[in-house]
Amino acid sequence: MINYPGMPPAEIVRANGIDLTVFTAGPQDGFPVVLCHGWPELAFSWRYQIPALAAAGYRVIAPNQRGYDGSPGPEAVEDYDIFHLTGDLIGLLDHYGHEKAVFVGHDWGGIVTWQLPLLHPTRIAGHIALNTPFIPRLSADPIKLFRKAFGEEMYIVQMQEPGVVDKLLSENTERLFRYFMRRSTVDRNTFDERPAEKRNMNLFWAIQNHDDEAINSGDMFLSDEELQVFVSAFTRAGFTGGINWYRNFTRNWEMTKNVLQHVDHEALMIMAARDVALPPSAATGIEKYVPNVTKYLVEDSGHWTQQEQPEEVNEVMIEWLSRRF
Repeated sequence: MINYPGMPPAEIVRANGIDLTVFTAGPQDGFPVVLCHGWPELAFSWRYQIPALAAAGYRVIAPNQRGYDGSPGPEAVEDYDIFHLTGDLIGLLDHYGHEKAVFVGHDWGGIVTWQLPLLHPTRIAGHIALNTPFIPRLSADPIKLFRKAFGEEMYIVQMQEPGVVDKLLSENTERLFRYFMRRSTVDRNTFDERPAEKRNMNLFWAIQNHDDEAINSGDMFLSDEELQVFVSAFTRAGFTGGINWYRNFTRNWEMTKNVLQHVDHEALMIMAARDVALPPSAATGIEKYVPNVTKYLVEDSGHWTQQEQPEEVNEVMIEWLSRRF
């Protein structure tokens, strides 16, 4: 059984036809809050939020999601589409006997949780998004748009070829996390003013060459022990499961053609002033699609907001939750 320092004991839950490693905390009768991590992350990314939410009386459910450490998904790429990923979260509610929950998503977890009110509207009570805004269905295949805008070296485009990025990251696992898990020293405007070679979205070249200036040059926010949690987890599980989420952009776009792009539920949108990948400007106009949204800006944070500024994130989340649930 997998155990992470400072986390509740893990358990294996059968949900939506697969096994998921899940961490739970808080009173059994507390209102359920499901925490959904991004890439390349783990439930461990919520290590500061789990005890705070539990102490506030909520029942916290934090899975390592499909394809991540202790949650080995199927081999087929198609088994990582948005219907499978949202289905896993509904399967968790069924397993624990909850009709509804508040879902919290960061990065890719936010992409998935924003789809819950569209695909499973009766199972979600509210939504908290960290960094990832609601993005309505695009007018064309997302991968074609990425290729047109950024070229073949854009990291999401590179991920589409089976095996290549998977192998690269497996050979550079610690380098990846030493490169990624840093505080950003620039905002998106400053990043966009850099020379083209420093903002080309070719993250994997940067990882191989450990070019910190490609994204940021700030200090790491992980301790040595925390770093090794991520390194050990991805050494065990590999990267293919998480990368398969990216390999379904086109499939997800095709399968959601007739899905109404409107969220009626209440939502909290937490933005980070120095997130270069998902800047606050990305949430401009979100009210058109999510009219019941509350926005909050974390000034001193980059992309890894719940880990960089946990006390501020906990405070705003619990305040929002306490007034509604």
